[in-house]
This record gives sequence, structure tokens and C-alpha cells, in this order.
Amino acid sequence: MIVYDRLYIGGVWTAPAHPGPLDIRSPHDRSLLGRAAQAAPGDADVAVATARAAFNSGPWPHMDPEERQEVIRRVDGLREERAAEAAARVSAATGTPRRFADAEQASLTRRVDACLKAAEEQGWEETVRSRDPSPGFDTIVRREAVGVVAAVIPLQCPFSAATARLTPALLAGNTVILKATPENSLSMGLLAELYAEAGLPEGTLSVLPADRDTGEYLVSHPDVDAIAFTGSTRAGRRVAALAGEQLKRVRLELGGKAAAIVLDDADLARTVRGLFASLGDNGRMCAARTRVLAPRRRYEEVVAAVADAVRSLKVGDPADPDTSIGPMAGRERRERLMSYIDLGIEEGARPVTGGSSRVPAGLEEGYYVTPTVLADVDHRMRIAQDEISGPVLTVIAHDGDDDAVRMANDSEYRMSGGVWSADLERAVSVARRLRTGAVAVNGTATGLDGTAGLDGYVVHRTITRPR
Repeated sequence: MIVYDRLYIGGVWTAPAHPGPLDIRSPHDRSLLGRAAQAAPGDADVAVATARAAFNSGPWPHMDPEERQEVIRRVDGLREERAAEAAARVSAATGTPRRFADAEQASLTRRVDACLKAAEEQGWEETVRSRDPSPGFDTIVRREAVGVVAAVIPLQCPFSAATARLTPALLAGNTVILKATPENSLSMGLLAELYAEAGLPEGTLSVLPADRDTGEYLVSHPDVDAIAFTGSTRAGRRVAALAGEQLKRVRLELGGKAAAIVLDDADLARTVRGLFASLGDNGRMCAARTRVLAPRRRYEEVVAAVADAVRSLKVGDPADPDTSIGPMAGRERRERLMSYIDLGIEEGARPVTGGSSRVPAGLEEGYYVTPTVLADVDHRMRIAQDEISGPVLTVIAHDGDDDAVRMANDSEYRMSGGVWSADLERAVSVARRLRTGAVAVNGTATGLDGTAGLDGYVVHRTITRPR
């Protein structure tokens, strides 16, 4: 059993304000996996004060950028050495299928490398010459760290989310407090160990598993300069409001209810294979394309193909390498998902496979939901509009490209999307009309790893001087 009875605050394992660690239990069979201390507002105060002192007078913000890059390389190298252990902890505590957790670990070095490249190419200081010849002056433009960053990450893909928030913030010279969900206490404890072993200077990083109340206290703290948040749109609105009141920088990566547009000439077998990615991590990915927009003349064909594919997925113990769908991460999350399925049926959706009342045989002790396909869905139904974070696909009929684009764009969740067609030029034309951050054509990757940058974690300062 894994035990973390102390919190990692500023590089020091520190007794929590409220002793009494939380039991971390398996969502598969409710067995005890470990115990971990949970942060309270008092711990957040200590973490912020430590980060502020380290930013003001510690070595990290004043190191050469190349020195910071070397520390981050060491962190990722150590993580690679313990990747199997990291994946096992995530899978056991959150229900993520082990093969998906392994794939997450395999992708992280590429993401870190993208941030390192951005740091190497960042112009930290440059001189801009005045165009006015008399009296003539130069302006020095410096790019410096923002200060103390509060990074808040969700349940799913904790290592990916932490990497996306910590790596650019630290490379820019900031000090950071990472707030994780209680379910990820054991995996994020391992992450803290990696940073400590890599030689991160004291005060630079704190890792706080905590509930939402402590998370809100942290982002509201007056000594936090910037917020990096990944989570639901509802919570993101709250974070943005708090940041606005205090004029803090904020970066938000929010919920998803992405559309998968199937055009009338699409290769259905290829399309269905591509849609499997929408059920990755039990359908909890923010970029999951869970709204399937199918051409009306091929509607029943698409519904049958999607349902057959979903029925073929193995549901069970997330540690089993053949498992495609594991349990939800707790009773509350499972009941929320079931209530959405019931709501969809009440609104008129037709359950083709699955449904809230069906629990996979032999898995009654865990927090399982049978993967579900709902047909005859109107795009205005809540089941088609709300982010529900689970293995549920809705199939919606469209009457051509224009209609599909209209419905795809009629959503407040526009992080990702997909288009399938035998005509690549046609598919790209449709993709260009989608108001979303990233679109995959015929199942290709979205290429988001290449967009890493440090701009959200640096401030531009100017110094003007006579020439």
C-alpha cells in the first residue's frame, strides 16, 4: 500500500494542516490502494508564501534558461524510468484502462520536447532601435517570468495535464503550485518525487492534492499571479471570474463535446475505427468526439456500425491489457453519467446498446457503466449539448454538409472536431468551416503537441535608454 502522509510543499515533505490521510480506493473493486494527505487552505497559504519567497529571492527565476531546461530534461528522463509505475497508479485509482495510461506516458516526452524547443527559441532579451534619429534611443525588451502560478488539473490524464501546465511555466522561470484531484494523490505524489530527485531548487514547486474548495481558495489567493486551469467549463467560468476580479493572468483548457462529422461518401469502417478514440480514457477526454453527425440517407447504417463497434469493446478491470473501458472514478461520477443517459432517453433518444440500467455482469462491485450508443438524438437535447465525461456516443442525423457544420458549431464546447470523407479536399473544406480549436480529418491526429509555447507564462518588460 502506498502512503503519503505529508504534502510536498516547496520541495519539502511537510506535515499537513489537518492530519488524517484520505483512503484512496480502487473504482474497480473498492480495494484500498493507499492513503494520502489532503491539502487545506492553510496548506495553500504555506505553499504560496514559499513560492513567493522563492520567486523573489530564490535561484530558479534567475537561472540561465539553459539551466532550467536541463532540470526539466532530467525530470522527464526520471519519469521515463518510472513510466510503468506511473501508468499503474493512474489506472488503479481512476479506472483508466492500463493500455491508455501507458500510451499517455509514451506521449509525454514529445510534449516536453515541444516545450523545450519553444524555450530554446524564446527571445529572452532583445534591443529595438528607435526610428527617430534625434535624439535617438533604444528600447530593451525583456521577457521574464510572471511570478507565482497556480496550476489546477482534472481527474483524467493527470500526467499529461500536469506536463502541459508545469513544463512551460517552470521553463519560463515561474514558481508553481500544482493542485490535483484527491483521486490522483498517489500518481501526483510520484510526480513530486521526480521533481525532487531532479534537483529542482527549494520553493519552486508544491504539489497539493485537494478538494474543490481548497482549489478555489488557491486561485483566489492574492499572492498568486497567474492561473493555469484544466477542467469543466462551469468551473472555468468561476476561475475566470475570480481572475478577472483580481486582474490575474489566466489560461483555461475547458470541456469538450466535439462533433464527428460523417459525410455521405465516408468509408464507414475507417470512420468507426477513428471514433474509438472518442472513448479513450472511458470517454472522459476533453477532445472526445462524442457527437456523431451522420448523413440521413446512411443514418441507420452508421448507427449499426457504431453500435457493433461499441459492443465489441471489452469492459472490465483497467489493469487487464485487453480492457478498453474501465470503471468511472467513484460512485458520484457513475451516478451522474447514468442520470444523463436516463435524461436522454426521456427526451426521446433511442438506446441502441447499453443504457443506465445495465451494469456489466460480474462487475457489480465497481463503478461501471455499460458503453452506450443513443440514436434518434436531436442536437438540441442536453445529452447532445452537455459534457458528460463517460463512454456515451450520441448519433445525430444531418441533411448535408451545411447542416452538419451548423449543428457542429451550435455548441459551447468547441475544443476539437473531426470530419470523415472519401474526398480529402471536401473534408478539409468542411473542417475549415468548423469553429473549433483543432480538427482531425479522417482520424488523423490534431497536432496539438506542436503548439507548445511560453507566452502565457512570461511578461514583456521594456527599458528605454538614450543611444
